[in-house]
Amino acid sequence: MNRTIPCVLMRAGTSRGPFFLRDWLPEDDEARDQALIGAIGASDPLQLDGVGGGSTLNSKVAIVSRSSRPDCDIDYLFAQVGVGHQSVDTRPNCGNMLSGVAPFAIEQGLVPAANGTTDVRVYNVNTGSRIDVTVRTPGGRVTYEGDARIDGVAGTAAPILLNFLDAWGAVTGKVFPTGKRIDSIDGIQVTCIDAAMPLMIVRAGDLGVTGREKPAALDANTALLERLERLRLEAGRMMDLGDVSDSVIPKPVLVSAGDSSDSITSRYFTPRKCHASHAVTGAIGVASAFALPGTVASGIAREPGRHSLVVLHPAGRIDVEVELKGSSDAATVERAALVRTARKIMQGELHLPEYVFSRPEPEGAAPSTVPAKPLTIIVPTRAGGGNDTMARILAAKLGPLLGQEVVVDNRAGANGAIASEYVARSAPDGNTLMFGYVGTHAMNPALQKLGYDPVEDFAPIGLVGSSSTLMVTHPHKGAPDLRSLIARLKEAPRCFNYASAGDGTPPHFAAELFQLSSGTSMSHSSFEGAAPAIADTAAGRSQVMFPSLFTAYPFIRAGQLRALAVAGPKRLEALPEVPTLAEQGVAGLDVEQWYGLFAPSGTHPRTIERLNRALNQVLGDPEVVERFESHGARAEPGTAEALAQRMQGDLERWRKVVAQAGIAPKEPRQLALD
Repeated sequence: MNRTIPCVLMRAGTSRGPFFLRDWLPEDDEARDQALIGAIGASDPLQLDGVGGGSTLNSKVAIVSRSSRPDCDIDYLFAQVGVGHQSVDTRPNCGNMLSGVAPFAIEQGLVPAANGTTDVRVYNVNTGSRIDVTVRTPGGRVTYEGDARIDGVAGTAAPILLNFLDAWGAVTGKVFPTGKRIDSIDGIQVTCIDAAMPLMIVRAGDLGVTGREKPAALDANTALLERLERLRLEAGRMMDLGDVSDSVIPKPVLVSAGDSSDSITSRYFTPRKCHASHAVTGAIGVASAFALPGTVASGIAREPGRHSLVVLHPAGRIDVEVELKGSSDAATVERAALVRTARKIMQGELHLPEYVFSRPEPEGAAPSTVPAKPLTIIVPTRAGGGNDTMARILAAKLGPLLGQEVVVDNRAGANGAIASEYVARSAPDGNTLMFGYVGTHAMNPALQKLGYDPVEDFAPIGLVGSSSTLMVTHPHKGAPDLRSLIARLKEAPRCFNYASAGDGTPPHFAAELFQLSSGTSMSHSSFEGAAPAIADTAAGRSQVMFPSLFTAYPFIRAGQLRALAVAGPKRLEALPEVPTLAEQGVAGLDVEQWYGLFAPSGTHPRTIERLNRALNQVLGDPEVVERFESHGARAEPGTAEALAQRMQGDLERWRKVVAQAGIAPKEPRQLALD
């Protein structure tokens, strides 16, 4: 049966999420986190099974209780819940959700309401800071109606004043945790500041952008996102936050000039996606860096006292009042205040799904070598691609066989290296697995030195399947056939652009080999996975791609892409009319894509055996076979040893190809991720 708890869903600032009294949730922190995961629906990127909105902005939770501190009224614990993966992070704070805490506490009877306005002192458990919040309470009742307007929210509402008292250095203990106002990382000047939220601030111009781009444009700039993440990881270490690859702090921020001497333009990342507007706590940090001298964001010199500053963001502006004390290098920020609004959306009972809680082994079952906590399959690409689709087909069937929940966690980045390093360094307990493929375990390691060894760091579980590689083109912006495409490329080199899933991936290798074999040259757009790459090709922004049949087949059937050739030794049953490249005079391209399930090295052999049995049972399921074949893939059950041999054979093969063809990555990648 579903577990039922009280819940109030609120829009708070430019965020939204459920609000709970601490007493409504399980007492144990682990059980509490499982309840939050179930409430938000974190297991699914779309969060269809919870109240989340498929975004970090709508995957937030506020937990409120009477304060144990004599100088505060209530305690507020913020939780950032994962999107598409089961995680709960209580290290950061959220100023937007904070704006709903005081009205919620008053309505739940934790704080008595005065007539007119009510002042509530909030203790933020995450950061150890205090915030004075002023709420309108005419007649001793909270009102959400008013004429205050904040950018990023439709309509108007009652103003809620947030006055941050001691948020300076709340997480790291220092406003400037590195001891400097400007540091240099990889030749880029950054300011690491801890003011309401640990931030790493970079001048937009130093990374080749204006800082006024729309979030979608910045999110599409994969090179920028990778660069920001590398800077952020190093900044986290310099700020004594340790390895922050699994944390949302510090948040990266790009700043540029505002439209006046009292304004600054900011693009705030959460951290791997640009915020549609701006976090309140982030605005406090940006305004503080803007007001203080000697940072990458510093504006004009300001005298001690109160200053009304503006942080410009994609949806408008946030007005922040900053009080300065001292001047020059001795200047400090004493307080910062701003106005937010909130609205109660609904109040009632929330039904939590049973699957998010650990369950005992079925009665009479043999003891399992795999604990009953959730099993996570890490996918090295974004949701929506062939790898992701296959992994989710498997996850749905593996759970009942293993007697535990199986979730898919997409960790795209660095052409699969981020996911691979994460799994390689995970506990070898059978609960964190890798959906690897020829790109992560043969091609990319053959192309460049990585932070993981595909042989030494992994224990193969079993082959999942394979899919042939196609050459496809946009039906209107590409070429009608291969001969025409080659002719046009020889007349006008680089007149076509090819999309790839990143350096060291099958679409990249196939395209490079095609150019070598055909004597042509194309320009290259690299993406974080096949899903955005093929979407770019279907939209006509790129004209050519070498995806797997599994990835391309739905687009071909819909008429969005045209198949020109098979990059393999023979034609395909699914597309018998499409000739091979060799048939059309381009020899030497045999790029078959295989997929396999891996565990971290050191996983117990009994666990590997149990997982292999379950995997092979799933791959023998007629429904799974049919779903694979409908996408142009073959299910291939087998032994762990068969996968090991396939991986090692292909690794050696692609090392020879790299050496003979002279293929090289655009730039070396240096990762150190857990």
